[in-house]
Amino acid sequence: MGKEESIIKSLEEIINQEPVFINEWTHKIDVIGDFECIYMTKAEYEATESPHPNESYWLKNKDKMRRAIEKYREVNILFASYGQDNYTGDAWVLFEKEGKLFEVNGSHCSCYGLEDQWFPEEVILEELENRLLNGTFGEDKWSGNTFKEELCKFLGVEFVENM
Repeated sequence: MGKEESIIKSLEEIINQEPVFINEWTHKIDVIGDFECIYMTKAEYEATESPHPNESYWLKNKDKMRRAIEKYREVNILFASYGQDNYTGDAWVLFEKEGKLFEVNGSHCSCYGLEDQWFPEEVILEELENRLLNGTFGEDKWSGNTFKEELCKFLGVEFVENM
């Protein structure tokens, strides 16, 4: 199938799919926690008793996460990937808000995390399709953030490996 025959899904089709969380992330709470510097899993957040000996620390993080979840309430995460190999981290998030698509990119060395890097940029489907078909977008094998094949499937774009 050539580029001319690639049939990208419509915005409505993409929004109505189950969200995809890959590599280090399995849920929206993981994404929020990493960008907001709240290191808490979904299971820890939903627990009714502290899963750790330090209950006050757990309660403090649980309250931070509750506030962060409210902050991101209108953010409909569609696709999110985070890799952390070779003492580095690289993340990419696609989300919908008010009928528009946005992406967030974040990265770090071994000293830091993704905190303070939530800077959404509006993106259009044709731009994502172009990056997937004609570049190496989603093929970062250094940090382990490879998501190109999964994103192509999610968007309905032909998968072409360029690396």
